[in-house]
Amino acid sequence: MVLDNLGGSLRNVLRKIASANKIDKALVDEAVREIQRALLQADVNVKLVMELSNRIRERALKEKPPAGMNPREHVINIVYNELINLVGKGADIPLKEQTIMLVGLQGSGKTTTAAKLATHFQRKGLRAAVICADTFRAGAYDQLKALCEKQGIFFYGDRENPDSAAVARTGLEVAKKYDVKIVDTAGRHALEVDLIQEMKDIHAMVNADHKLLVMDAAMGQLAADQAKAFNEAVQITAVIITKLDGTAKGGGALSAVAETKTSIAFIGVGETPNDLEKFEADRFISRLLGMGDIKTLIERAQEVQVQEEVDVESIMRGKFTLKDMYKQMEAMNKLGPLKQIMQMLPMGGFGIELSDKEFQATKDRLDKYRIMMDSMTEEELEDPKIITASRIKRISIGSGTSPELVRELLKSHQAMQKAIKGMRGGMGKMNMKRLMKKFGPGTKI
Repeated sequence: MVLDNLGGSLRNVLRKIASANKIDKALVDEAVREIQRALLQADVNVKLVMELSNRIRERALKEKPPAGMNPREHVINIVYNELINLVGKGADIPLKEQTIMLVGLQGSGKTTTAAKLATHFQRKGLRAAVICADTFRAGAYDQLKALCEKQGIFFYGDRENPDSAAVARTGLEVAKKYDVKIVDTAGRHALEVDLIQEMKDIHAMVNADHKLLVMDAAMGQLAADQAKAFNEAVQITAVIITKLDGTAKGGGALSAVAETKTSIAFIGVGETPNDLEKFEADRFISRLLGMGDIKTLIERAQEVQVQEEVDVESIMRGKFTLKDMYKQMEAMNKLGPLKQIMQMLPMGGFGIELSDKEFQATKDRLDKYRIMMDSMTEEELEDPKIITASRIKRISIGSGTSPELVRELLKSHQAMQKAIKGMRGGMGKMNMKRLMKKFGPGTKI
């Protein structure tokens, strides 16, 4: 989870509020102190923490709950909205023809982000091209070329030409037929004079629609000075924060962006090409607090292309085969890491906390289920009832698993089939159809 420690601490605060007998000054003061402690430990700017906590305290003690909301829900809603205000409104990078220039210090993850950003636009149906104008760092060309080729993204670079602005110019000409052109520029270990001049030269040549600053979340509060300096040099449009999945200082980078009056366009939450998410404050805070993020999950599901669609009518008639179960597991796998998917679901009571070990155990079990189903015949997948003890033994040997695990898979299938049969009534059928329609053709959750 993004900023795991911060999210866990804040969820604990909300649990206390939700289970309180009454909302009084003592409870609010205790909740505010815990929120302060959690934000400060995540390296959020002290001034911003104090301003936020004062607003929460004042609103919680003075505002009356709106109609239909009890005092506990009202205070939780106040915390939620004030945290959204803290991180600021996300920047909107439209899905249209445009040129984007990436800037940032060396080691910020800029090169990887260039490929991720191109993948994002490509998934949205736009033709993306990446131009390597980083002629400073040895290996930048090879790294970016390999990343783009892996994702089927057009790449241009010239490792023999040291003139970054000239490379950018030629790249734009070569890639003129593409909808989105992303120019990756060089970085340095610090914001030096020659780097600023190089950025200005490329900017003058590229005339980019958007200048995105790529910042490492581990920069913490030092990110504020970095954002100011880059903004003065090329007037950045927005910020991409990388590595938010693995640092305790992410709160510093988030608050630094708000402090410098810029906005966040995307956040990097993992290592794969798909681990770049459009930043929206309400979604981000909702996931942080364990309230889920169904909107992002639906969008991700709509982007997953599965060869065969689920036959809802057939399933609602009670025909839910192991093949249907397999398709659902494959679709879930394409949506991304299990932990990310689980954290997009509202767990109730502000989060069912699962450890990394528990998530890994669940993933390992699902992987074994898939292997076992690969060892079954088409007939067995269509009609699991024919799987006898001798077939179980054959499947376990073929998949390198135990007979007990094969029986467990069959029981899981029976449980899912029973649950689906329970939805065969009018409302259940209607809700399932609506869910499938909303998630898009061929998408299963």
